[in-house]
Amino acid sequence: MKKIITALFCSTISLSALAGGNIDAGKALAEKYSCAACHGKDLNSPIDPSYPKLAGQHKDYLEHALTSYKRGDAANGRNNAIMTGQVKPLTNQDIKDLAAYLHSLPTTLVIHR
Repeated sequence: MKKIITALFCSTISLSALAGGNIDAGKALAEKYSCAACHGKDLNSPIDPSYPKLAGQHKDYLEHALTSYKRGDAANGRNNAIMTGQVKPLTNQDIKDLAAYLHSLPTTLVIHR
């Protein structure tokens, strides 16, 4: 009985980790799709001031933004041709993984209270 409970507990942990995104998989995707080319080597210093800092952003914001770019969602201001092309091949899990990785990075973003 103890083995069954342990197995169920471990399965629950790994499923919730996957649901939240895999940081290592996200890092591999950021490298594969060359996010640093526009958003800076640390993903916190974009090459153009109009490009967002990605490091440390909230996961839900990143997931929403990437999903909107994938859809080419002009209503949400996410119809940039370069970003749309970059995210088109991503699966929903890829988006979660990228968001988890980007969220995990150190940032210079400031939250005002």
